[in-house]
Amino acid sequence: MENKCFHHGSLNSFESTDEEMVEISGATLDLSAADDVPPLDRDVTKDFSMYSGGRMNGTSKMMDFLEEPAPGVGTYEDFNTIDWVREKSRDRDRHREITSKSKESAWALLHSVSDAFSGWLLMLCIGLLAGSLAGLIDISAHWMTDLKEGVCLVGFWFNQEQCCWKSQRIKFDKPTECPEWKSWSQLITGHETEDALSYVLNYFIYVLWALLFALLAVSLVRVFAPYACGSGIPEVKTILSGFIIRGYLGKWTLIIKTITLVLAVSSGLSLGKEGPLLHVACCCGNILCHLFTKYRKNEAKRREVLSAAAAAGVSVAFGAPIGGVLFSLEEVSYYFPLKTLWRSFFAALVAAFTLRSINPFGNSRLVLFYVEFHAPWHILELVPFILLGIFGGLWGAFFIRANIAWCRKRKTTKLGKYPVLEVLLVTAITAILAFPNDYTRISTGELISELFNDCGLLDSSKLCDYVNVFNSTKGDVLPDRPAGKGVYIAMWQLALALILKLVITVFTFGIKVPSGLFIPSMAIGAIVGRMLGVAIEQLAYYHHDWPIFSEWCSLGADCITPGLYAMVGAAACLGGVTRMTVSLVVVMFELTGGLEYIVPLMAAAMTSKWVADAIGREGIYDAHIRLNGYPYLEAKEEFTHKTLAMDVMRPRRSDPALTILTQDNMTVEDVETVINETTYSGYPVVVSRESQRLVGFVLRRDLIISIENALKKQDGIVSTSIIYFTDHSPPLPPTSPPALKLRSIMDLSPFTVTDQTPMEIVVDIFRKLGLRQCLVTHNGRLLGIITKKDVLKHIAQMANQDPESILFN
Repeated sequence: MENKCFHHGSLNSFESTDEEMVEISGATLDLSAADDVPPLDRDVTKDFSMYSGGRMNGTSKMMDFLEEPAPGVGTYEDFNTIDWVREKSRDRDRHREITSKSKESAWALLHSVSDAFSGWLLMLCIGLLAGSLAGLIDISAHWMTDLKEGVCLVGFWFNQEQCCWKSQRIKFDKPTECPEWKSWSQLITGHETEDALSYVLNYFIYVLWALLFALLAVSLVRVFAPYACGSGIPEVKTILSGFIIRGYLGKWTLIIKTITLVLAVSSGLSLGKEGPLLHVACCCGNILCHLFTKYRKNEAKRREVLSAAAAAGVSVAFGAPIGGVLFSLEEVSYYFPLKTLWRSFFAALVAAFTLRSINPFGNSRLVLFYVEFHAPWHILELVPFILLGIFGGLWGAFFIRANIAWCRKRKTTKLGKYPVLEVLLVTAITAILAFPNDYTRISTGELISELFNDCGLLDSSKLCDYVNVFNSTKGDVLPDRPAGKGVYIAMWQLALALILKLVITVFTFGIKVPSGLFIPSMAIGAIVGRMLGVAIEQLAYYHHDWPIFSEWCSLGADCITPGLYAMVGAAACLGGVTRMTVSLVVVMFELTGGLEYIVPLMAAAMTSKWVADAIGREGIYDAHIRLNGYPYLEAKEEFTHKTLAMDVMRPRRSDPALTILTQDNMTVEDVETVINETTYSGYPVVVSRESQRLVGFVLRRDLIISIENALKKQDGIVSTSIIYFTDHSPPLPPTSPPALKLRSIMDLSPFTVTDQTPMEIVVDIFRKLGLRQCLVTHNGRLLGIITKKDVLKHIAQMANQDPESILFN
């Protein structure tokens, strides 16, 4: 799950991992190979890694920086945090300009209309692309999963179910078996009967295919797109909070993640495709943003699009458009205005419609495990539902602790140096242990579908092997019946499947292939839920005269639905791992198509969250964000400590003085010296070193680009030229070189607080405004600076954690 899957290098002083003004030492990242979405105007800025003020005379034209800022000014480097306030301000200015010009001509009016419509057009494109890719992934994964067991003679591109659709010789008890589908042992030996040799041969080929798929997946990720590994949700959350990880949502990541997701799911590993589908949808959104100037040039607007793309991703993952929108709002997005809510709904709608049109499962449903229940639930059943919620919370807390401990071990030991070997080892163990058990040999999606299933008259599954003791049924509703031999065999197999998945999922989530957690978590909960449901069903059948059953579960009644228990258990375990509540209930409700079961789902989801939160406050995605040291300020946590801004700001008493620029008496050479001797991402501008009165704030990147651009294009600018940030040039001797005006790149209204401001207010300001830094003053004089990383360190320190643990590594 660690974002830096394979790259090891070093960051130079300009591409600082510190998005604010923090000195960096010993950084160990070089992700240039994955930089397939380059910074804007890279041709201007590509040689600024180690800045040196070149001396190049350009054209004789004098450049007015107030009217025409240098190309590249206002953009961000990799591993930096965007300035939300500045980005929103720039978008408002752009919108005002378009609106004012729309009254001047018909062409300008048309441009204004197209600008307003561009957001909806972009959502349409994202929905179409995300839905199409999801359909392709579903169809391919289904076919390749069946390929491990055999091949279709009438068309190798058919999976087992499709192969038998038109067959005239289908067995009633085994509808997916037909003469047109041959197992590998049948093809190799030519014998139709299954003996010990055939079993061993099928076993060997199953493991071989699994290893081949896993090897291809991890190799493609390692060579072409290291960012394609893992779930992607922790990184998407961090990006939506304002952090920039170039290439993470790029074209190579999209291509490789789509291909390797199919391979990883088909290999039989205990992982799902739902989380990675959200990453795929966000890649689609980011790439399509480059077609529209409004979103290409504004990082804050682009993040609104990515929030909508995340909703589309969950929509196609679960076939739940409303749940997708709520998931983006509850779990992923950092900034979610009302306009984004509408557009997210539209993108999720289009994506779901596109997937429905493709019909990847051939059942006119958006997901494999859609199910409808008929029997109502009784109020007394809330007790087992709550028990399932408790199990889900306990499992979620255990899984998070175990998985984070394993991922930390991978990061800090030699284990992390052999990702291919780790993937192959986990795949081999999974395949060897999974093949003998019918319920682990099939794909996890098919397993969940079978566990959710409400047994009917024509069902031939072992889970539906009941003894028919009643001669009549009411429509499709079957009464509770005694369990047959097949049910008891299924219970033992499910118990073994549960143990395997409980253990192997801990080691699978985080390996260097695309790996989602939704489906494995749901499978674990569904197994426990189905087993509990069958147990209560048999208890009610054999003891229907007990007081708790006598009033509502009489002999011959259909009162217990084991499939409902499986669904509630799935929701409980997924909620315990992710800490989702509202969106989880809506997703599960959309999967079943019944309003009737919302209360059991709500009870299980809330119980699961309460239990898991009592053991540990973090969900799995927040835990991985903290493990990787991403600069993410969690908006859900309250800061209650009584500290002041002066306790957190820098410089401290023992530190060197704050690095500043003066407004009108520093030369180009002076500023270059400051840039070369520090690795800060920006500098406060003051009236003079004596007064320390704050004027504004200027970013390091903008300074470098502007100075270099002036040296190329503005005559007379030399190392002794004065740089000024005021409206008018300071008085200069007649013999002095021309001065360089850089007022346009300075933030004239940097956010400031006094040294006595409580830190709980400062933390709220950083969260709600998305600040990069905040300047601290006393009676108007500049005292110091608080960066986002300072805030994160302080929160960690107050929670008795290692403050250095939040450093991006």
